[in-house]
Amino acid sequence: MSLSQLLFRHCGTLGWALRRIVLGACLAVFAPVALAQTTTPRAVLPSPHGRRGRDASHRAAHRRRVRVSHARRRLRRIYRTTHQRHVAWSRQHRAPRAHFTRHRRWVHRAHVAQRAPTPRSVLASRLAVDAQSAYVVDVDSGAVLLSKRADVMRPIASLTKLMLASVVLDTHPSMTQVIHITSDDIDRLKWSSSRLEPGMAFTRRELLNLALMSSENRAAHALARHYPGGVAACVAAMNRKARQLGMLHTVYLDPTGLNPGNRSTAADLMRLVRAAAEYPLIREFSTDRSRRVVARGQTLMYRNTDHLVTDGWHLVLQKTGFINEAGHCLILDGPMDGRHVAVVLLGDPGGYADFADAEHIRAWLGREPAAAFAAITPGVRVPGPG
Repeated sequence: MSLSQLLFRHCGTLGWALRRIVLGACLAVFAPVALAQTTTPRAVLPSPHGRRGRDASHRAAHRRRVRVSHARRRLRRIYRTTHQRHVAWSRQHRAPRAHFTRHRRWVHRAHVAQRAPTPRSVLASRLAVDAQSAYVVDVDSGAVLLSKRADVMRPIASLTKLMLASVVLDTHPSMTQVIHITSDDIDRLKWSSSRLEPGMAFTRRELLNLALMSSENRAAHALARHYPGGVAACVAAMNRKARQLGMLHTVYLDPTGLNPGNRSTAADLMRLVRAAAEYPLIREFSTDRSRRVVARGQTLMYRNTDHLVTDGWHLVLQKTGFINEAGHCLILDGPMDGRHVAVVLLGDPGGYADFADAEHIRAWLGREPAAAFAAITPGVRVPGPG
């Protein structure tokens, strides 16, 4: 056997032996030091005696209790915050509604089985919306498809601008008249932002377009300011027209909707939808996708606040609205799966919740149109405007 083969055969044994030698040397050096440290008795502090010593021990114990109490408070605060975030995340990313409606029907199955379901109970069990108030109507027949707290008065935010546009057009004004934005048009209630600066000039047609399409508050206030008699006369005309339309639970305090005192019900707003749809300019401006205006040599690009206009919805009329007191509000009027349907949603929580409700309503009508319209009570109709 050659020398190379011999070394190769015994290299494993040599490595094992070397590792054991190094390990033994380390133990021989460091073990006595570790044993000496563990066996050395610690210095015992003298126990406090007398009043001063007792006070010091009490203060130390109090400090320990305070630290523990603060730690517990922090843990409770962390748990509470985490729980709130989890609940908010669950609501935002929860499962499809069908899961919750199935669970709801399963919980109340024993109660429902005791009575024959009415057409409205069948309708409500198949559709649920997050809006605090909702009203869905088949415009052609006037039949109510969905009604959820439709008679409860709520703030309506920028849905107010539909009534503003109606009373402005009732005066048959010149749409080419130039109107200047002034400091009076600045919102000093909510301090909402706007790109329309004092001194800019627009035609009445452009301001009406921006107010309906992009919910521009300064444009709306400028229109009301140039109403015959001023802003006060315009608001009075809006309340007067509401009474003429039969909107008996509607109050307007300002022309923009920034004032939370502008309140109405979903059923009343359905009357406004049918009345506003009679104005060709309101239908055109509210459903415009975008608008480019020029002022002081600047080109301003505005887009519709309702992304459903560009999302495959062939709407005849629409309007969005939001303030903190009102939540997200939405009005839609247009065809859904071959039928002309109008939708009013008030008080939707969170961003895009109103659009999600509208998508669910359209999907529900398209999924089971026969069952939905067969569940309507034929005697219930929506009165026309006036």
